[in-house]
Amino acid sequence: MDKLFGGRWQYVPIEAANHPYQSFAIDDLLQEMVTADGIPKMRAWVHDPYIILGLHDARLPYLEDGLKFLEDSGYDYILRNSGGLGVVLDDGVLNVSLILPKSAAPQIDDGYELILGMVRAAFPDAPVEAYEIVNSYCPGSYDLSIGGRKFAGISQRRIRQGIAVQIYLCVSGRGSLRAEIMRDFYRLSKADDITRFTYPDVHPEDMASLNELLDENFRVEDVLRRMKGVIGSSGGTLEDLPGLTEGQRERYDGFLKRMKQRNEKIRAEKDDEIFPGL
Repeated sequence: MDKLFGGRWQYVPIEAANHPYQSFAIDDLLQEMVTADGIPKMRAWVHDPYIILGLHDARLPYLEDGLKFLEDSGYDYILRNSGGLGVVLDDGVLNVSLILPKSAAPQIDDGYELILGMVRAAFPDAPVEAYEIVNSYCPGSYDLSIGGRKFAGISQRRIRQGIAVQIYLCVSGRGSLRAEIMRDFYRLSKADDITRFTYPDVHPEDMASLNELLDENFRVEDVLRRMKGVIGSSGGTLEDLPGLTEGQRERYDGFLKRMKQRNEKIRAEKDDEIFPGL
């Protein structure tokens, strides 16, 4: 196990973020904080039910049709502040962010390998593989799968000398149903147009939850406990993040405002109600 897990960590709980904007703003702030103090941070988040779109999704030719479909299907949506493609979040999906100094993972793959190691250590008997599941939603070279069916994906964002390595992990529910939502979203948002970017041809049968793959009945809390336990079992410590200073609070508010501005074209009226005055 990576020696980084054997050191001092700070932790931010699920309750710190009620809205996805807050999650992405917190991660950006934590990257600035880790740049200053060098202390790795771990954060957990759950948002239900949301589709988190990537920058490429914002360029879909018939995006409005896809967004209407998401609303009709009971999902809210936001556009995140990084690349990639859309993912499904609900109460059966755990998100974990590891916020690290860049020196701990100087290469992109270093960050991916770190969180892959954490998942494997949390589930030592599970044959977790890491390679691209081409017909999943948001496919990437570090898709996590068992028996060829994807249950998790990893992304990264780097600010200053900090890194946020983020994983969404489908714990419970049916992965194929989540994939059907994204399949139909792309079908409506792209239609038959030829686009410069290649959007995924989602095959629902290629995705599953951890419970489906391991024939278990895990809750999000159970999986989070295991992942936090990797730090403890490696000899590390996990303490609560101290309260924010006034300056840090101002920076957080600034990141939150950027998220709202990024989403003005697709969410203006909604956000004026949720974040009045921001």
